[in-house]
Amino acid sequence: MSNALAVVAGAAEYLPTAQALAQELGTPCLDCLDPKEISEPDHVLQCGEQLQLCATGRKAPGPVAVDFVGGALAHRRQFGGGKGQQIAKAVGLRSGFRPRVLDATAGLGRDAFVLASLGCEVAMLERNPVVRALLRDGLRRLQEAALTDPELAAIATRLTLIEERISAADWLAQQAEESVPVVYLDPMFPERGKSAKVKKEMAAFHQLVGSDEDADALLEPAFAACYYRTVVKRPRLAPFLAGRKPALSLEGKSGRFDIYTKHGVPG
Repeated sequence: MSNALAVVAGAAEYLPTAQALAQELGTPCLDCLDPKEISEPDHVLQCGEQLQLCATGRKAPGPVAVDFVGGALAHRRQFGGGKGQQIAKAVGLRSGFRPRVLDATAGLGRDAFVLASLGCEVAMLERNPVVRALLRDGLRRLQEAALTDPELAAIATRLTLIEERISAADWLAQQAEESVPVVYLDPMFPERGKSAKVKKEMAAFHQLVGSDEDADALLEPAFAACYYRTVVKRPRLAPFLAGRKPALSLEGKSGRFDIYTKHGVPG
């Protein structure tokens, strides 16, 4: 981990956590500092009630965190359309059939959470150690909330994080053939939009993580490892992953799901 990132504590009580995380990531710990008062590095992970990725400086955009309990994901869980959502159709979810899914490019875990809320067991794999730390923190807070919320408790049992420092392509290549019911891929696509909202909320995340230039290499090991299908989420006008045409695509306003089928799903 380069010095383009540091770890800070939001208050003195979180300093031990910040120091431990800095050691894990091999990056400096700047103790208790406000990200807005920092000129270098460009980004910090701030440890507090939740772990946040923050751009530094007075004019920095807002922080990025994984929130499985409130915010946009809570709204989608309650009002998002349930099993009628395209992502549910894409993975083959049916009445009485909720496939086990590997989200091999988990990112901030939003799609994984949606699938878990619909009844699928979902394992998240994320190669970037900073994003993996954000996911781990999001799961911690989900499990805390689950103690008093039966609905969240059920979801929490179905959502896990694979704690391995390994690329998705390498992990998939190590799996037995047809051992994973559904493999879900959402590789980071180069940001081409001019949306101010995207830039404000996700600038630090996109700058730190970048795009998945090796995304094409994911399809072959994913399809070998899956039993039912591999699902690839893409921007609507993006080329097919690895140039390979899917069996079918579900297209929305801004994105689509390309579905590479192997065995038919029950139901």
